[in-house]
Amino acid sequence: MTQKPNPLHSIKVNGPIPAHVARSVIEQTLRAAILDGRIPCGTALRQQDLADLFGVSRMPVREALRQLEAQALLNVVAHKGAVVAPLVQGDAAETYALRILLESEALRLSIPLLTAEDFEHAAQYIEALETEHDYSEIGRLNRLFHMSLYGKAPNHRLLKLIEEGLNEEERFLRFNLEAMGLGKLSQDDHRALLHAAQARDIEATVKLLEHHLNRGVEVITRYLESTEAKSRKA
Repeated sequence: MTQKPNPLHSIKVNGPIPAHVARSVIEQTLRAAILDGRIPCGTALRQQDLADLFGVSRMPVREALRQLEAQALLNVVAHKGAVVAPLVQGDAAETYALRILLESEALRLSIPLLTAEDFEHAAQYIEALETEHDYSEIGRLNRLFHMSLYGKAPNHRLLKLIEEGLNEEERFLRFNLEAMGLGKLSQDDHRALLHAAQARDIEATVKLLEHHLNRGVEVITRYLESTEAKSRKA
């Protein structure tokens, strides 16, 4: 029987890691490997295996896994430990309904505090999305654009919850954007959001965001239904 390759073999560790940065290095390395698919969904990450790989004790590994769980990249499963989370968890419509509530509130709180520099960053992400063809980078730029508009919200717990949702969407887009038939995300929506935010029209910006996210859930739901139908026929 052919043995499955160990996804951890794709991770290269250069030399010993200083103790004071071990947790951060492990977290960033695993996060990148999860996002780019080197460690696929459903992979169980054992603390001792990771400690051996990075040449550290289990303590920084445990802390890094907790951080990745908080980012919704890992789930803790009985008898398996930390497992890489699926690309879309739960019902897509319910997930987006919650995102609309959270992101609308963050937008309301953030818009009055946004600066010219924040708007410039948002515009730069839109321009980068116009010319980007790498699906991994498209997902990342989309997340950064949205956070550039929400980022001044003073409720840090709210922003953390929003980042979890955007992380989940980023992973989904990385692996499904091409199959969904979308060459790039709708830049008309992004530009309209930016212009309304620059005008400090909070309610108009929130309505545009709701439209943008509702359109996203429609596309994703149709795609998931079609893939499920194909798998049943196979």
